[in-house]
This record gives sequence, structure tokens and C-alpha cells, in this order.
Amino acid sequence: MRNEIAFYLVAAFTVAFAIAAMTLRDLVHCALCAAGAFAGLAMLYLQLDAEFVGFAQLLVYVGAIAVLILFAVLLTRGDEVRPGRAAPARSWWMGAGAAALVLAAIAAPILLSPSLEGGAPGAASAPVRRIGEELMTRYVLPLELVGVLLTGALLGAVVIAMREEPRTEDKAGGIPPRFTPTPGNPANPR
Repeated sequence: MRNEIAFYLVAAFTVAFAIAAMTLRDLVHCALCAAGAFAGLAMLYLQLDAEFVGFAQLLVYVGAIAVLILFAVLLTRGDEVRPGRAAPARSWWMGAGAAALVLAAIAAPILLSPSLEGGAPGAASAPVRRIGEELMTRYVLPLELVGVLLTGALLGAVVIAMREEPRTEDKAGGIPPRFTPTPGNPANPR
């Protein structure tokens, strides 16, 4: 009984943060709510005795992906993103229809599965030590390729974030207007 209450509380926490991540207008708040949803999912994995998956969820998603999303939002946010400005979609019903189709495509095989009639399976045994040994022996190449892919994605995000806007020159072809020299101004960059 106590486990069920804890499960429902963590599930409600996770769903609330996931809904907030989708509905809030400020991108920073959305990124923080996504991190909260990732943490709630990690708590659910830990409650289901999947320690490796739970801690990997905490390290990879909460510790790395959510921080990367947060930095990407903070580094690339320009004047075109304003928290108070809403952008209503004209075809919201198409999104609702697509969501209903995806829900049906996921729910139908689950509900029609013969495994629902059987009893609960036994507890799976996947100790962290055995998973680590498999990752460092049998699956070392895919692990390294994922590391290279993530490093490339991080470098690409840095390059995109550091891209400078081109300066526009005035009509006379000279210095941009904000840098026009003014006599007697010591703070002038020219």
C-alpha cells in the first residue's frame, strides 16, 4: 500500500512537470520543468528496482541533457523570443488528431497483447556490475560511437550559439550608425 501511494505521488509529479514543460511560455522554465520530468522518471525507475536505468536517467538526462538544453536556450535566445507573446496555432486540431492516432497506435497493441492475461513476470536480475562489464567488453564500440556523436552535437551547438550577426553598413557604405564618430566623446569605440 505504501509503495502504491509513493508510485502515484511520483507519477503525478512527473506528469505535472511534463505538462508544465509543454505549456509554459518561457523557454527557461520549460527546460527546468523538463529536467523535473526527467528526475521523476528516474524516481519511477528506482522504485521499479531498475537501479542502473534510474541512475543512468539521472546522470544522462537530468545531469547532461537538461543542462545542455538550458545552456542552448540561454545562449541562443534572441529578441524574437518573448515570454509574454503567445503564438496561437491555426491548426491545433491537426496536432490533437495526430496525438490521438499516436495514442491509439501505442494503446491498441498493449491492450490486445496476450501477455496481459498472464501473471506478473519474475524480477529481472541485471546487476550494475554485469551491465558495466558488457558495456566495456562486448559493446565498447557502440558506446564510443555514442560518445563521439554527443561530442559532435555539443560542438555544433557551440558553433551555432557563437555565430555572430553580420553588421549592416549605412547607405553611404561607411561605418554602421551606432559606431559613427562623434567629436569629443572618449567612450567612442573608434
